[in-house]
Amino acid sequence: MTYDEVYKKIGLNIKKYRTSLGLTQQQLADRLGMSLNFIGKIEVGYDHPSLYTLIDIANNLEIPLKNLFD
Repeated sequence: MTYDEVYKKIGLNIKKYRTSLGLTQQQLADRLGMSLNFIGKIEVGYDHPSLYTLIDIANNLEIPLKNLFD
């Protein structure tokens, strides 16, 4: 798996867990103090968030960090 493929998978998992909670991208962005644009780019694998950001996202989605990589 390539670097870009890993981030695309992470983005798809973020979207899956976000929608399962009934959150919009804007609501997640507001919870995280980030822009809607940044969240959108993460979900499609265009932007590569730091580990700190991934931990924050996982916490806000109420899931273990490892779920973003499964």
